[in-house]
Order: sequence, then C-alpha cells, then structure tokens
Amino acid sequence: MLYFIGLGLFDEKDISLKGIEILKNVDIIYAEFYTAKLFGSTLSSLENIIESPIEVLSRKQVEEEDIPIKSGLNKDVAFLTAGDPLIATTHSDMVIHAKKRGIKTQVVHASSIISAAPGLAGLQAYKFGKVTTIPFPEKNYFPHSPYLTIKANMGIKAHTLVLLDIRAEENRYMTANQGLDYLLKVEKERNEKIITENSIAVIIARAGSSKPLIKANRIHNLLNEDFGGPLHSLIIPSPLHIMEAEYLVKVAGAPESILEETI
Repeated sequence: MLYFIGLGLFDEKDISLKGIEILKNVDIIYAEFYTAKLFGSTLSSLENIIESPIEVLSRKQVEEEDIPIKSGLNKDVAFLTAGDPLIATTHSDMVIHAKKRGIKTQVVHASSIISAAPGLAGLQAYKFGKVTTIPFPEKNYFPHSPYLTIKANMGIKAHTLVLLDIRAEENRYMTANQGLDYLLKVEKERNEKIITENSIAVIIARAGSSKPLIKANRIHNLLNEDFGGPLHSLIIPSPLHIMEAEYLVKVAGAPESILEETI
C-alpha cells in the first residue's frame, strides 16, 4: 500500500488525525519538500508526533528513481507532502505509476493554498478561474503564460490565484514583490492593459499560520512593501462583488475607492 498524506499549510499540527494514525502503522515514511515546505515546523517536530523517522527524498529520488513506488511493491509506505497531496501534478503521476505496478493507494487530504487563499481574501471560490504559477525567469526563459492566464480569466470575469515559484532545494522562494514585477514586465512587453500599476492585487503570506498576512492594494503601492517571510501567493481579482470589496477594505486594507468599482 502507498499512502499519499498531506501535511497542510504551515506546521506539524496541520496533519489530520487519520494521517497520524496511518503514519504510526506503516513500514516506511518518505517526504518531499521540493514542491512546498512547512515554514512553521521542523522535520523533528513531526517525527516526535508520529514517533517514527522520516526520510526526505529529492526530486530525482521521487521522479527518476521511483523510490516510493519501488518500496510500495512489498511494504506499506507513506509519502508526505506539504499542502494537499494531489495538487502537484508530480504526485498524480505517482498514483498512475502505482496502479500500473499493482500497488494499492490511499489519499489523505489536507488544507491547500488552492482553497485557503480565496477564503483568506474573502473572495468567492466559485468565481476563480484557472490557477497559474510565475516561474523564476532565466536566460532565454521568460514565459508570458501567467499573464495570458490572467487575461483569459478576466475575459470570463474570474479571479486568478497566482502561485509563486518554489525552489526549496536552492532555498529560493519567490516573493509577492517579484511576482508583481514579473507581471508588470510582461505587460510592458505586450501592452494589453491587463495588469497595470493601478490594478488591484491581493497578497497572501504564510497561509495556515496563526497570523497570516492578507494585504490588498493598487500594485504600485505594493511593489516595495515588505510582506515578511515565505510562502507568498498573489490573487489578481476580476470585477468584485460588493461583499468581496468590503472584505478587502475592512480586512486586507484595500483602498475604499474599490467600493465604487464593484459589479
């Protein structure tokens, strides 16, 4: 059996009781933290709760060497990930590989930024369109796809959750400031008036902690602000319902002028 167990958003207390029960009874426990990381906890804190050692695997060990799959052929294995296990495409692929090898699987879900961010921002979840991710730019690599996703969502009056690149093995976590700057650079190249310095953006930082940051404002007011440590996410809202706008004003500090721009 191969169990995919979500650790939630922030610390070791986010894991479910069901997950803890399984972890206390499996033969091997693996974890990966290259797709996301729990910044409010340490590996030893989690090991203390489950009273078992955890082996952290690299991307290569998971995706190329198939260590969890191979171990699951004759042992009960738990595979831990931050957030919800199947949000990352990598892990859905692992389920497929396990099924092909005749390995039974079970998923134990946990909180995810996909659901947490809209709730923290006071935005209606059913008004969100496709999720996108802004990557760290590199030489000859500066894709416009995040901008185009926002454009497409705007076309159907849908909000956009924008995830920011994580390279945990390099200890690099994109900030909201870097993400906004990226979008403005694409706008400058395309000049389609989708994202401007006057656009409203919502910053979510450290979701799942006892004091997450929720900040909304015009982009030009956010660019140089310090939002603290990782992880950060962005939301680019489409036209707001009056209740959404009121929430952003009262909870996230958005300018009251957005109340006049509601639908």
